Amino acid sequence: MKKPVTETAGAGTGNDRAWIERSSWAYGLVSPDPVVRSAALDRQARGQREVEAAFDRMYQGPSLAMLLFPVRNWARTRAIDRCLPGALGSGSGYSYARGSISSWPRLPLALLFLEWEARYPREWTEHAKSWGVKQALIRDLAATDHDQQLRTELVELVDLVVRRAYRCKDREYVRVARAVDGDELRERLHDARGSADPTARLHAGYVLRLLDRPEIPNTRHVWRTWLAGAL
Repeated sequence: MKKPVTETAGAGTGNDRAWIERSSWAYGLVSPDPVVRSAALDRQARGQREVEAAFDRMYQGPSLAMLLFPVRNWARTRAIDRCLPGALGSGSGYSYARGSISSWPRLPLALLFLEWEARYPREWTEHAKSWGVKQALIRDLAATDHDQQLRTELVELVDLVVRRAYRCKDREYVRVARAVDGDELRERLHDARGSADPTARLHAGYVLRLLDRPEIPNTRHVWRTWLAGAL
């Protein structure tokens, strides 16, 4: 799934390109090399501490009303430069320019954020937990247009998720599966359903069932019904 940080779906602004170059360290978060991953985690933790310190300073001093807005923006800028998920933007947790998310210059780092959670859930939870950002990204990735490269990355992401223990908001990946349904995805899901891992069999079977029955809503009730063996 990983690709060079300089390869983006859209050209972006000069600020976007500079930010992408500065953020190349984040790819270490999904490295199979524990030394590389540890260094990236240290970088993430330092960024978090710097952002927290910036917000602490925002509430100090005698002229809070005058300073609040510029300091808030400064602290947000620090977040963009220093760590995830703040690096993805603001508002609901991230933001992208007008148009499709496929042309968002920061899309590779958004995919990295989700891959990190899928591959190393404990580290993600300790250093960058944000269920709201996870949910928002998954929903927008499901709703956008998908070129072949993005489809391939999303298929791999669904495959990673169905093969691990269920986590908060994982059910949202059914949206992605339905959006990129095809031979490649189904081959992976059938492989997972036939594996020796009971978790993979359970999750892959659920996704395949909802792919075969698009009229079934992906609700909590439906998921619980599946877990009970009644769907």
